[in-house]
Amino acid sequence: MAHKNFATWLLNSSSSQKLIKASAASAVRTYNSAAAEPFANGSTASYVEEMYNAWLRDPSSVHTSWDAYFRSNSYVSPPNLAPVQANTLPLTAFNFGGAVSAAPDSKTIDDHLAVQAIIRSYQSRGHLASDLDPLGILTREKTVCKDGLARRANEDVLRQHSGFLFGEQDMERQFKLPSTTFIGGDEASLPLKEILNRLENVYCNKIGVEFMFINSLEQCNWIRKRFETPGVLSFSPEEKRLILARLTRATGFEAFLAKKYSSEKRFGLEGCEIMIPALKEIIDVSTELGVESVIMGMPHRGRLNTLANVCRKPLNQIFTQFAGLEAADDGSGDVKYHLGTYIERLNRVTNKNIRLAVVANPSHLEAVDPVVQGKTRAEQFYRGDQEGKKVMSILIHGDAAFCGQGVVYETMHLSDLPDYTTHGTIHVVANNQIGFTTDPRFSRSSPYCTDVARVVNAPIFHVNADDPEAVMHVCKVAAEWRATFHKDCVIDLVGYRRNGHNEIDEPMFTQPLMYQKIRKHKNCLDLYADKLIAEGTVTAEEVKSVAAKYENICEEAFALAKTETHVKYKDWLDSPWSGFFEGKDPLKVAPTGVKEETLIHIGNRFSSPPPNAAEFVIHKGLLRVLAARKAMVDEKVADWALGEAMAFGSLLKEGIHVRLSGQDVERGTFSHRHHVLHHQLVDKATYNSLQHMYPDQAPYSVSNSSLSEYAVLGFEHGYSMTNPNALVLWEAQFGDFSNTAQAIIDQFISSGQSKWVRQSGLVMLLPHGMEGMGPEHSSCRVERFLQMSSDDPDYFPPESDEFAIRQLHDINWIVANCTTPANLFHILRRQIALPFRKPLILLTPKSLLRHPEAKSPFSDMSEGSEFQRIIPDRGPAGDNASNVKKVVFCTGRVYYDLTKARAEKQLEKDIAIVRVEQVSPFPFDLIKEQANLYKNAELVWAQEEHKNQGCWTYVQPRFLTALNHSRDISYAGRACGASTATGSKAQHIRELNALLNDAIST
Repeated sequence: MAHKNFATWLLNSSSSQKLIKASAASAVRTYNSAAAEPFANGSTASYVEEMYNAWLRDPSSVHTSWDAYFRSNSYVSPPNLAPVQANTLPLTAFNFGGAVSAAPDSKTIDDHLAVQAIIRSYQSRGHLASDLDPLGILTREKTVCKDGLARRANEDVLRQHSGFLFGEQDMERQFKLPSTTFIGGDEASLPLKEILNRLENVYCNKIGVEFMFINSLEQCNWIRKRFETPGVLSFSPEEKRLILARLTRATGFEAFLAKKYSSEKRFGLEGCEIMIPALKEIIDVSTELGVESVIMGMPHRGRLNTLANVCRKPLNQIFTQFAGLEAADDGSGDVKYHLGTYIERLNRVTNKNIRLAVVANPSHLEAVDPVVQGKTRAEQFYRGDQEGKKVMSILIHGDAAFCGQGVVYETMHLSDLPDYTTHGTIHVVANNQIGFTTDPRFSRSSPYCTDVARVVNAPIFHVNADDPEAVMHVCKVAAEWRATFHKDCVIDLVGYRRNGHNEIDEPMFTQPLMYQKIRKHKNCLDLYADKLIAEGTVTAEEVKSVAAKYENICEEAFALAKTETHVKYKDWLDSPWSGFFEGKDPLKVAPTGVKEETLIHIGNRFSSPPPNAAEFVIHKGLLRVLAARKAMVDEKVADWALGEAMAFGSLLKEGIHVRLSGQDVERGTFSHRHHVLHHQLVDKATYNSLQHMYPDQAPYSVSNSSLSEYAVLGFEHGYSMTNPNALVLWEAQFGDFSNTAQAIIDQFISSGQSKWVRQSGLVMLLPHGMEGMGPEHSSCRVERFLQMSSDDPDYFPPESDEFAIRQLHDINWIVANCTTPANLFHILRRQIALPFRKPLILLTPKSLLRHPEAKSPFSDMSEGSEFQRIIPDRGPAGDNASNVKKVVFCTGRVYYDLTKARAEKQLEKDIAIVRVEQVSPFPFDLIKEQANLYKNAELVWAQEEHKNQGCWTYVQPRFLTALNHSRDISYAGRACGASTATGSKAQHIRELNALLNDAIST
């Protein structure tokens, strides 16, 4: 429905007349209680009482609205109110232009309430009638109303909330404006005609505002004021020329690429070029309000234009990406429209310095969202920006992806969590009204692509992308909203896609009618230039001059790009670590052992109740846990939880920030960690001993996350990118829960350094072990991580003193399955001791958390000790290697099952058991050494996982390489299986016994 017809329809609607009576009664009900509203005092209450008495005598003697109200039993006669004469009603309610009116009759009251209802209707549903689509084809499905007439759905929705009993004769009547609108400016009342005209212009023009679902009156009024106040959409000639210049650059860049690289895919922004001036406006306003750093995430469409005209990345570097040159540095690289960047520059509009980062993103369109949020949160943390006033994030989305990708919802729900909030994100949707070849009717069930944002009370500003001034106003409001309330908001730029999904795609195959319109439609720049020329703001010559000037800039950069002989991936790094690599030996790892006094100090603090234990009441069960820890410290041994705490505490002592995040990590899924102690009598009163180890220690953060793997793992990955001098860990509740975060694992963690020269020291803690708990609670799917490891199974690296560190340098990540708390301690500290950063995939135990043999003496963690890539057999078999008949290689908790079975069969002298603690990169040198030690023994790999899972397919060819194919290695374990584990306890026991019998036999 065209917005000009909205008011006429409201006046002529016969079906609306029935509803206004109920609306009036409902509104009067709001004002009948003296306790609730001062309006219901004195004469007003007396008037209502008179109506009530008249109704009691004869219900037909009062207006039907009063009849409905009194029949609802809502009215309670106010006590002790002296009768007053009706004509002494306070004049504030119906006093226009100084004219004093008599007491209003029920129709006057109904009419004023109806005006309030129609104002609210515009505010609530005006967006449904707004003119958002530049192409004019954005229509809702038709619906059949109760009266049998087919109407558009938005008309029907508005009809249900906005009917009243006025006609043309009432258009000049004055109505007092309620406090819930700002359309009057300084005027307290307006003629009905002017009220409707102003509401039409605000809510049914080129901007559609969704905000009435927000449950804060302050925030709703703030938004009303920004859109309803007369004159808010007025721009000075200088501002209009700036918009034109920015739009010219955005359009000119796309045109230049189309001319120079006509057959290249670039995922241009044609049809939504206004996004570039929009982003610049958001950044300008935010910079003026104190923001110093902006971190952006976006899909591929419009990325090159954003890099060029928002970030001001040198154009020649962008053009060089089209040349197909060899890389001057390491890595496999990525396509140009996935790359990120980091720029520090002067914002010429605000004359303030600004840092801009665009985070590299794969084709999993929205996967970058949580990564940006984590990076933003980390930068806020390191800057001490606790309110998000200096660092902010902007996320750019496609319309189909915004409603179709589940990670959007997961990321949205981090927005207000204390340990994950970034204090407000501005979401910009480049709404092409199509997803690849699928139109919205088939790609979403909700009316708008932005409806997901309603779950977090984020206001949504829909705007016609062909109206630059409307877009700029919306962007200004969005930036001010974020600075004022530090909450998310959404800008929905409704445009179109002039070309196909990419520039060599034919869109007429699937959207012929849409693209017939697009071919005839003028672009936004031409439309706006015509408007400014017509109003005398610029001349046609000025428009041509601005366009020609930018084309010359592009030509000069194009010529410079031709002189380049190589591309440099480091030019596209989105998270530079200034100074981290300088002055370091890239093949020297710092010691990971610490002084025994440090271990004792940390252990004593970790095992002590809060200092004010008499006042801070902790659970009695935890008193036993703390006492057991203290006993271990006194004995100078550590279990898993204590070993982990000592790794954290020693790093905190050295100034390394530690952040542990995930589902239930504060206590630990298996009730082993208990880093956060809760007061049993006071809500939210907690104590974390690791935050109070040393007076000058680094901060420690342990955070129970939302029940999300995809978004939270992405968040922590982004956090780890920001600063290399921090240990960032994410723990899955069970290892294979990480399945739902596979896109982050595949696209960012395993391949990020290769594609984007981006290092990360993120640690993934994945509980793993076949313990009869059935599928989904047994395997972390280690085979998947090993399959993605980049070491060559057929290549034995040259042996040297630097063998281990070279392997770590060359691998894409580390996969380990530790069996002792000491090795856990060392591998966590090694993450910081390395001169570079690699992700660590760490299989963590469940039963070993409390296993009496899974303990380590402090001597295994003190100075001079280090991480052991393999742990050889230190029993009778190791002492008499030449007589050993079988060597069983294994990894993880199955070692303890094997040693128990070997002891039961009294085969300690005949069978050696060697633990492979670091599975990838594979310890070729140590495997070779162990095989040579047991020259006469049969070699076996034993694992608890099924044969097609676990480590077997990874280690088998590497064993053969390590042994130079001179000896073979056999397999002992479960047969192939589709599921990770059986759900039958009896079957689990049978399988385990078969595994042990197969492995421990001579």
